[in-house]
Amino acid sequence: MAKIVLISCVSKKLNTKERARDIYISPLFKYALKYSQSLNPEKIFILSAKYGLLNLNDEIEPYEKTLNSMKMQEMKEWAERVLNKLKQVSDLEKDEFIFLAGEKYRKFLISNIKNSSVPLKGLGIGKQLKFLKENTK
Repeated sequence: MAKIVLISCVSKKLNTKERARDIYISPLFKYALKYSQSLNPEKIFILSAKYGLLNLNDEIEPYEKTLNSMKMQEMKEWAERVLNKLKQVSDLEKDEFIFLAGEKYRKFLISNIKNSSVPLKGLGIGKQLKFLKENTK
């Protein structure tokens, strides 16, 4: 059973082509990445509104897209694409998934994953940052 962390993308990005781990520059993303690394997972992926499932070293262009502005059907189609990619790199029945992602990014994914946790569930941005800072080694 592998431990896999899924971090959602953020709006604050560099404006040049970069590795996914470097393009997102908000404090929330940076601390989420540090926290996820402290968990010693086998894999860390980014949930991108535009690109779907990203490896940390995938090179991507900056973009302005969020699930918050998508219609329900678009969100379902996005989630289906992400799930298809996840099935290629993980076991949705046996692996443990830790979501560091908001409700819209989890909504249509989590019901297809047997073992998941959401440590930041119900916390506002300020409390999420506080949790991540306090729990990052």
